Amino acid sequence: MAKTLVIVESPAKAKTIEKFLGKSHYTVKASVGHIRDLPKSKLGVDIENNFEPQYINIRGKGDVIKELKKEAKKSKKVYLATDPDREGEAISWHLAHILSLDESEDCRIEFNEITKDAIKKAIKSPRNIDISLVDAQQARRVLDRLLGYQISPILWQKVRKGLSAGRVQSVTTKLICDREKEIKAFIPKEYWTIELEAKTNSDEEISLKFYGKGSEKIEIENEETVNKILKDIENKSLDVVSIESKSRRKSAPKPFTTSMLQQEAANKLSFTTKKTMSVAQELYEGIDIDKETVGLISYIRTDSKRISEEAKEKAKGYILDEIGENYYKNANEKKEKKETKKVQDAHEAIRPTYVDKTPDSIKSYLTRDQYKLYNLIWRRFVASQMEDSIFDILNLECKIGEYTFKATGSKMKFDGYTKIYNFTDREDRILPAISEGDILDVKDILPNQHFTQPPARFTEASLVKTLEELGIGRPSTYAPTIATILNREYVEKQGTSLCPTELGIIVTEILENNFQKFIDVDFTAQMENKLDEIEEGSIEWKQVVSEAYEPLKEAIEIAKESIEKINMDEETDEICENCGENMVIKYGRFGKFMACKNYPECKTTKPLVNKIGVKCPKCHDGDIILRKSKRGKAFYGCSNYPECDFVAWNKPTGDTCKHCGSYMIEKVTKSDTKIICSDKECHKHHGKDDELEAKDESVKENIEN
Repeated sequence: MAKTLVIVESPAKAKTIEKFLGKSHYTVKASVGHIRDLPKSKLGVDIENNFEPQYINIRGKGDVIKELKKEAKKSKKVYLATDPDREGEAISWHLAHILSLDESEDCRIEFNEITKDAIKKAIKSPRNIDISLVDAQQARRVLDRLLGYQISPILWQKVRKGLSAGRVQSVTTKLICDREKEIKAFIPKEYWTIELEAKTNSDEEISLKFYGKGSEKIEIENEETVNKILKDIENKSLDVVSIESKSRRKSAPKPFTTSMLQQEAANKLSFTTKKTMSVAQELYEGIDIDKETVGLISYIRTDSKRISEEAKEKAKGYILDEIGENYYKNANEKKEKKETKKVQDAHEAIRPTYVDKTPDSIKSYLTRDQYKLYNLIWRRFVASQMEDSIFDILNLECKIGEYTFKATGSKMKFDGYTKIYNFTDREDRILPAISEGDILDVKDILPNQHFTQPPARFTEASLVKTLEELGIGRPSTYAPTIATILNREYVEKQGTSLCPTELGIIVTEILENNFQKFIDVDFTAQMENKLDEIEEGSIEWKQVVSEAYEPLKEAIEIAKESIEKINMDEETDEICENCGENMVIKYGRFGKFMACKNYPECKTTKPLVNKIGVKCPKCHDGDIILRKSKRGKAFYGCSNYPECDFVAWNKPTGDTCKHCGSYMIEKVTKSDTKIICSDKECHKHHGKDDELEAKDESVKENIEN
């Protein structure tokens, strides 16, 4: 009996879905992503023929295509079940072309989660291919190809081979470069704070901060002003003039969109965007639990915060049964804002498919990273359907002479959603019992000088947030975009911060000077809006491409003539052992290396060793050098390796601990950099952090893996 063929993108998804549908009536195969695309070896867009794309079968996909054709030929029906977004729609469109399917027939099915009910429901509701979605993807693909394939060769000629420009990646690099300019141009501004330590009538201590004069808030800008205030309040008591008590509600967060998931996973779990999306894909496609494959979360590429009524009811049942009736927020009270943009909103927010599968109940079936991310998603979703947390706030206002000092206390009255979703160690700040009219004795006055800080460098989380706010790219593209600019060495990581490299700054300056419009934030955001309009069917995709290409064509012709060749070679003090000339730092396909200045007459090359100016604390002979593990993580090792096997995650300083004699290291945290002892026990004994990341054995294990 002829079966029905269902084609999905990934083999893992195919395996899961075939179990749900049953092998007796359905065959499920995977296309393994795209099967047709623009050729890599040439532009692949016929500009003279109204930007017609010249698609070819992707090299290496011959066997997959042959198998799909064979299965389609003997099947009574073919359903295309690729992802429910532009890219997925385009893959289905290409599959329909390869398999000679009629696009106008109901051959397309989609689902937001890989569960038995969702798959069977989708099979009963096929539709035809949405050509507007396909056209939006084609417009993006062709625009990216026109820009990348015509600007990149200019960078190869003028700077070095292997460079690239891109509609989104170049704007992203520019944002990081612009932030670095702001940091370098920043001029610190002095300001002061004054804190009073006082005692109440019941002999309890209280701390108050300077507010201003009377009801007017004052910023203290210099020491002269501080000294005047100190003189005016000297030997005076504090009068309690106002006590205000009120409640403050904090609403539960919305369930995750793609960008918010990436941000929270970076902030809460220290995941990169790439890692977050990879682990989320595993949870979406299915995990084997008790001999059954279960898709644990809904589709992971979405801008929507919407939740289906069915999912809300399941969350309600869980909250009422497992947490408590007073923790459930009545759905009628939750007034959802209407979503006006139709971006990737054919589905819901990211949520667990089975709310009763709590993270701890299935922990044994998950990897460590899968558990961490599923726990975050599950808790966020359940919390989104829970009551607000409520705080009692006490605002205290005191006067000393003509100056006002204030204190604020807070106490949690009802934990609400934070019972489930709480990743902070918040503590109540209880003010002592005080009444209006009380007079407090001032025990200490603490003036402190401060300086304003420059804007922080982007982290992956803050960059994703900025890209979304500016409308650049789509959340599904953030992870590959960040990976690209890191791989191209336009940007490097220092701790969690993203910093532009010299190469990134040079390339960005070239693009700014010659292709200003195309790496402009507004232009990029407007182009995303145009893609949305194509998806909605209100504008023709080739018209959008044509309007964007005309100024690009003119800019390219001018740039070819006007950009001067840039020599990126950096001369060093190291001498070539063969000819005596200085060695220079060059850029190659695999990063920086050292070569003789006398090339091509002398072809001497050697790896670039990044010394940090510190001798090895183990052998005391070799130099400590910055290296990278096979997974790309930076670490510090001895130049005498393998004779000396010293390795450490944290940067050795060259100093030794005065308590135990171990080497000292720099430990970089989100807030600052500390100089601490590398010996964990010594560090704990002297009241420092409880844990150190500098565990040499774990470093060796990471390198070997």
